[in-house]
Amino acid sequence: MALDQSFVGRTYPPTPPYEVGREKIREFAEAVGDPNPVYVDPEAAKAFGHSDVIAPPTFVFSITFKAAGQVVQDPQLGLDYSRVVHGDQKFVHVRPVRAGDRLTVTSTIEGIKSLAGNDILDIRGEVHDESGEHVVTAWTKLVARAAEEA
Repeated sequence: MALDQSFVGRTYPPTPPYEVGREKIREFAEAVGDPNPVYVDPEAAKAFGHSDVIAPPTFVFSITFKAAGQVVQDPQLGLDYSRVVHGDQKFVHVRPVRAGDRLTVTSTIEGIKSLAGNDILDIRGEVHDESGEHVVTAWTKLVARAAEEA
């Protein structure tokens, strides 16, 4: 059954703040294999004009995807998460994520469409720091595969 188009435009409450730590940034940079010293060395980051280490651009995926869980788990939406695959991801940064940032994410359903029995859900996550400064926007595309016929 197709998802309800009336959910397009629905915005969910901001997440609790997520505090970005140096160690989390280091672990992420290591996991993605990016040896850039601005991710692990405060002095290298300062040499490039940053106040502390910064995170790789895709670091915010972990918090924006978690925030999108509010959408996915909305019982009124009726998404069957057992059939969901991650379709696409993109980010537009206003500034780098820095160690010490306390970030919140507000998720909005930007689009719902059906294609060949699959439901495609587009979610925008607006990431702000504790002062309200916009840091990054993330778009997540989820595809709920059509149920197989018996």
